[in-house]
Amino acid sequence: MRRFWADVITGLAQRRGALRVAAVVALAALYPASGAIGNGTFEGVASCAGSTCHGRAEGNGAVVRQDEIATWQEPSSPSGAHSRAYAVLGGRRGQQIAASLGLGNAQSAPACLGCHSTNVPAGQRGAKFTVTDGVGCESCHGPSGGTWLAEHYALPATHASNVAAGLTPLDNPKARANVCLDCHYGSSKPGQFVTHAMMAAGHPRISFELDLFSALQQHHNIDGDYTARKATPNSVRFWAVGQAEAVRRATSLFTQPKFAYEGAFPQFYFYDCHSCHRTITDGPQRKLTFETNPARPIPFGNPPFNDENMIMLQAVAGALVPGEAAKFQSAARGFHAAMGQGPGEALAAAQALSMHAGVLADALSGRAYADADAFKVIAIIAGEATAPRFTDYAGSVQAVMAVDTLLNALVREGRLTQGAAAGIRGDIARAYKAVEEPNAYRPADFRAALKSASGAIGRLQ
Repeated sequence: MRRFWADVITGLAQRRGALRVAAVVALAALYPASGAIGNGTFEGVASCAGSTCHGRAEGNGAVVRQDEIATWQEPSSPSGAHSRAYAVLGGRRGQQIAASLGLGNAQSAPACLGCHSTNVPAGQRGAKFTVTDGVGCESCHGPSGGTWLAEHYALPATHASNVAAGLTPLDNPKARANVCLDCHYGSSKPGQFVTHAMMAAGHPRISFELDLFSALQQHHNIDGDYTARKATPNSVRFWAVGQAEAVRRATSLFTQPKFAYEGAFPQFYFYDCHSCHRTITDGPQRKLTFETNPARPIPFGNPPFNDENMIMLQAVAGALVPGEAAKFQSAARGFHAAMGQGPGEALAAAQALSMHAGVLADALSGRAYADADAFKVIAIIAGEATAPRFTDYAGSVQAVMAVDTLLNALVREGRLTQGAAAGIRGDIARAYKAVEEPNAYRPADFRAALKSASGAIGRLQ
């Protein structure tokens, strides 16, 4: 895990620069996503790979690039991670995890194939389908056979008609978030939930940020043709809705007894890893390795629910949906408090928090976005009310990813120049450095760097 997160953080800090590709491969390769199964037939990647469709060697198509298969298969970059997902299971790490859990061969274990492949029932597999493709086109775009495959490329087809025929509307941030979250957080579908036992056996800790993951997997150009068909995507909307849907997914899974508990114990997947995984010493002088978090009223010594997405959602609610911010904050505090009261209280509080996250997801998905929104969110993330909550590694990683993502959005949308952004990246790099190694996490250093970066961004508004 140490090497994994070192690679991730280095890569995220540089992902818009020349060195981004090599450093973020580990993130995308080990976190493959698989979407909803749906009711149609899955025809397989080969059905999309014709030279007049998506199988060109160069992206020079008149409407879409037409080299999407080559991008999906790219062997060394994050954009090819989904095609490598099945092969990852056959590697040393994948086989060790499967052996520890008694799953047999990882490449045939349902608990692994749910996310490392497009693992659909035999009756839904077309003639060209093969599970060895890994996470194929239809994992994200939906089953194509008998629905949109034969008509999505010909006039008078439109994006709306393709969606009506069963194509997953990935231009919709809620739809996209839930496709990604199936594996980049977990779902109730078969083989799409990473347990604490899996992580104990060696599986990486799961983390998710919709706009970043979308950038790593982008197979298209956002040009005039794209915006005419699907409108211009807004990074702030995708990031914000992704945070809301992540909270809703986490709490909704937690409310289901089959996920909330593992035998006699809570399912520790939901909790903050580093609240328990600390150096143990028996010397006469104690050394506390945590800081009190003002937003988590839990009894001393209890492991906290991982609230990395809750912190971000509270910040974005305060900036963009202020009428709901206090309600969400109250529900989040109530949820943390209930964790120290008992299972029944915790599950009821999780249901309430999930409902409030859903309200925010709807509001953030449907609202119009202004040029100043990214500035507002960044200011709240690093502001006096939010910064004291960055006492733990996971929440701090999520915060620096957010500021980096939102800064890049400001550059893309012409609000900041590349030169102005370059002067801020030193502070962002310091924040990444503070969370580079989980066991050496330095909360005070992180908060100082984040505050400096946020202040510099705010002065450019």
